[in-house]
Amino acid sequence: MIRDEIKTIVATAIQAAQADGTLPAFELPAVEILRPKQAEHGDYSTNIAMATAAAARKAGGNLPPRAVAEAIQAHLPVDGMIGAVEIAGPGFINLWLADAWLQQQVIAADKAGADFGNIDRGRGQRWQVEFVSANPTGPVHYGGARNAALGDSLANVLTAAGYTVQREFYVNDAGTQFAAFAASLYARYCQLFGRDEPLPADGYVGEYMVAYAQSVRDQHGDALLHLTREQAIARLREIGEALVLESLQRELGSLNVHFDRWFREQSLYDDGLVDQVLAQLRAQGDLAERDGATWFLASNYLAKAKDEVVVRSNGAPTYFASDIAYHYDKFVRRGFDHVVNVWSVDHQGHVPRMATVLQALRVDPARLTILLYNLVKLVRDGQEVKLSKRKGNLLTVGDVVDEVGADAVRFNLLSRGPESAIEFDLDLAVATTNDNPVYYVQYSHARICSILVKAAENGFDVAGGADAAPVALLTHPSELALIRRLLDLEEQIEIAVEKLSPHNLTHYAVDLAKAFSSFYRDCRVVDVDAPALSQARLLLCRAARLGLAKTLSLVGISAPESM
Repeated sequence: MIRDEIKTIVATAIQAAQADGTLPAFELPAVEILRPKQAEHGDYSTNIAMATAAAARKAGGNLPPRAVAEAIQAHLPVDGMIGAVEIAGPGFINLWLADAWLQQQVIAADKAGADFGNIDRGRGQRWQVEFVSANPTGPVHYGGARNAALGDSLANVLTAAGYTVQREFYVNDAGTQFAAFAASLYARYCQLFGRDEPLPADGYVGEYMVAYAQSVRDQHGDALLHLTREQAIARLREIGEALVLESLQRELGSLNVHFDRWFREQSLYDDGLVDQVLAQLRAQGDLAERDGATWFLASNYLAKAKDEVVVRSNGAPTYFASDIAYHYDKFVRRGFDHVVNVWSVDHQGHVPRMATVLQALRVDPARLTILLYNLVKLVRDGQEVKLSKRKGNLLTVGDVVDEVGADAVRFNLLSRGPESAIEFDLDLAVATTNDNPVYYVQYSHARICSILVKAAENGFDVAGGADAAPVALLTHPSELALIRRLLDLEEQIEIAVEKLSPHNLTHYAVDLAKAFSSFYRDCRVVDVDAPALSQARLLLCRAARLGLAKTLSLVGISAPESM
């Protein structure tokens, strides 16, 4: 990364100043490289002179911070990456990237292709991102689209940062809610054949249940009517789960979200893992019997933590028992280096207890991140939308995608950090104006594609020849500004990983599109009377297209070639 290279350059300059006696010998602290808020203060800045002034004095040098900065400046090379250095205020060192170096980065970007912007922060660490993980009892509510977009895009970013990532959907098919779903499906199935079978009191009444029942009838006819109620419901657990998962895969697929594994909660019971892990906790003294129930003693690890029931007084395990076994499977059995669970904010009360669970499992709690996201409010014509216009009940992910498209859904749901609530304007999402950010960014990519087509029609080589392109001709401020913005992609990926949120990339995409628009406004690209300059600018267009496409791909959005 550029920032890391500059850190090395500054550290080397300090060591050189110490070697020739300009600075006394002292242990070098970590060099911090900052991005100035104002462009006139440089591309990068460091306060290392002020940070080391005290150490220099202790080592025998009587230099104020500004003098330390001047000693460092004298040893900073200005014939490579760094083009200019300036001392500001009490000792800030401001640095500008060299024009010649920037120009060469256009060639480097073109050669990097799809790997442009990637960093090697993860170095192959195995991470899992578990997201959506809804009960398999029906379609995903539209609020779950934020979970899906956030988890999937985060997985994209982690992959670009050098991590090996698995996307996982945890299928909650072993609890009371799924039992109620199977009983509801049985009732709807029977009703299709005229049998009077009432819905259970805790059943699912959505219209989608009728559609599931019709699918069962189409596939199995009246065969389930010839079984006892218990036998039929047991069979419908399997049939119904398959129907729902197929529907979920299709619905989430419409949002360009796909999973590496769909992990069934029931499998934790089928292979005995829940019993095994509870036995381990009991042997450790982390379980206790109270009021006929079995409790996990979270207070063993956190004094203020609330103890939680893992087996009810009727002998039925709770969801929490499954969660404990599931995280044992993730960390101990499968050995992920880190796990990210994407949860809605209404689950925030469960976060502390998960830390105590990991301690009980002898796993460092720092290896689990629970990423909480806030609520989504859909707005149309200035009014909140809660129900499906077509069905009059549950508004699903598929409904919203059908109305505005997957790209608009993902871009809008990733426009703010997870902790912020989102008001999603459905009217703006489909607007074909520059006020619609996803349209603006995608149109910029399509415009570049059309420029390259036009250039090819005028005889320019738009597919190769990067090394031969006269990039030294790229001297206009708008050209250099576009190159600088392109090179920010690495840092934006780093920021997204540090915050475990890709929302900064949607803003970066808009900024990059704006930089390209300024360049296109100020610099004529296809000019048959200036072939060398045109060839250089066409290469810059190719790099800009690459940067836009890469950024859009990270947030799971398409990069159209025409609009």
